[in-house]
Amino acid sequence: MSASAAEPGAGTYRLVNAAGGTCLEVPSGSAGAGVRLALADCDGGADQSWELADSGDGFTVTSSATGLCAGVKGDAVSAGKAVQQQDCGEGSSQVWKVSPVGDAYHLVNAHSEKCLNPKGGLLQQNSCDKAAGKTWTLQEVNGSTPPASTPTAAPTASAPASASPTAPADDEPAGDTAFASWPTATDEQPVSSTIEVKGVYDGSLKRFHGSGDLGGSGQDEGQDPLFKLADGATLKNVILGTPAADGVHCSGSCTLVNVWWEDVGEDAASFKGKSASAAYVVDGGGARKADDKVFQHNGAGTLTIRNFQVSDFGKLYRSCGNCGTQYQRHVVIDNVLVTSPGKVLAGVNANYGDTATLSDVTIAGDSKKKIVVCERFKGNDNGDEPTELGGGPDGKACIYKTSDVTYQ
Repeated sequence: MSASAAEPGAGTYRLVNAAGGTCLEVPSGSAGAGVRLALADCDGGADQSWELADSGDGFTVTSSATGLCAGVKGDAVSAGKAVQQQDCGEGSSQVWKVSPVGDAYHLVNAHSEKCLNPKGGLLQQNSCDKAAGKTWTLQEVNGSTPPASTPTAAPTASAPASASPTAPADDEPAGDTAFASWPTATDEQPVSSTIEVKGVYDGSLKRFHGSGDLGGSGQDEGQDPLFKLADGATLKNVILGTPAADGVHCSGSCTLVNVWWEDVGEDAASFKGKSASAAYVVDGGGARKADDKVFQHNGAGTLTIRNFQVSDFGKLYRSCGNCGTQYQRHVVIDNVLVTSPGKVLAGVNANYGDTATLSDVTIAGDSKKKIVVCERFKGNDNGDEPTELGGGPDGKACIYKTSDVTYQ
């Protein structure tokens, strides 16, 4: 018989997801009610510390950083609804049962009987099953009473839960993220030479701006970036002020978390990995005042832009239309708030097999629907201007439904 965990006692824990070893957190420790909970690399911060307190047949789960409770948006009982932080005691979905599953746990909402489950790095509730993403381990913090193991006849470890990311049939789109307000800088830091990043760089929401050789704010090609990320690096909690030079360059796979561009220079970020498996993620944050492109995709691989807001821009995303070396490129745009004026959300090269997949896009201030959601081009590698082929969903290069875009 395999080992089985007993229900933990009340105390303070990190909640670690079994699928990827990442921790439940309040993004950037945001203190606002309605902020959707997320997963991030475990760093031991207060925004990843949760206090479990006895409440009826379960526990309330309260953020140590904000004092707010985990609950389901609108006290909904259906699958796919967002799990967010709320003022404690103001909803009926703030009690969670901690149910043993092998040597880990399900966190089951007592109101809906649905399990805490990440989707696209954000938390929602879904039907309970054996998927690894729906199981959690609890790591004690500050001397909390640890979960005890139930004695068994044999110490054989339980078989790992299925790692399949396939969601149950009753899942609904994630959506419903409360977009953060533009942050106030905690400090100011001039940058006269590019900051090279390996591993994780946390800017603590300081404002970085170019000076000296990086002091330009125009659209000239070939400018150096403020930050250059090595393959696998993460940049988080950074504000790029003006001048911003060429923003951020990713040499390979990279992650940008809670990064804000107050006044985009040449581009906000450029993605340059050469491998088809390169994965770039922009999670949270926002950009404004981009004369042309926000995100420039020159290399290969897939860029995911989620929980992002953009305003006063030319193109949110552009697969390079005339680079000397061309690749097949992909972009996934999910839960993005777009505020007019703007021209194009995604521009892709249909002739190279590019794809743009969009969902949960909200466009504000564009009553005449002038912003093109997805535009197809015939790209080239000789430096000529690419040829426009048309816009709108076609199921091949521009993959979305009209219902995936909401106008306000």
